[in-house]
Amino acid sequence: MDLVLFSIFLISCGAAGATGGVFPPGPWYKTLNKPSWTPPDWVFPVAWTTIYLLISFAGARIGGMEGNGYALAFWAMQLGFSTLWSPVFFGLRRLRGALIIMVPLWLAVLGATLANFQLDFWAGLAFVPYLVWVTVAAALNFTVSQMNPDQKPIDLASL
Repeated sequence: MDLVLFSIFLISCGAAGATGGVFPPGPWYKTLNKPSWTPPDWVFPVAWTTIYLLISFAGARIGGMEGNGYALAFWAMQLGFSTLWSPVFFGLRRLRGALIIMVPLWLAVLGATLANFQLDFWAGLAFVPYLVWVTVAAALNFTVSQMNPDQKPIDLASL
């Protein structure tokens, strides 16, 4: 594994993950109705740290391989949509808008998983926890939006 490539992918993940710090759940999220199967708060940073390490590992494994175009394109796509989700859900409080972002995010993670498996077993396997996590996150986003139909998004005109 190329440590420089790993570092580049990990730094990219760190930049994406920074949106979670800029747009944290905060008190508003605590007031939302959530399903009983919502993971405890401590699970989220542990899950994301693990996912970012794993997908950086996958990126470093396939980064220099022939025929890696689709894998890298899906890698970039998932990072973009993942970065977009927190500002929409937590920043703008647009529960349904964040759910719309989940669709291409889930497809990108699926695409990255499959494309990585075609190139390298370990790189593909490294994406499996992310696919599970984004599936749970999409279900949670959907359920929270259904349980909180009267939630109003932030009015940007009033800022």
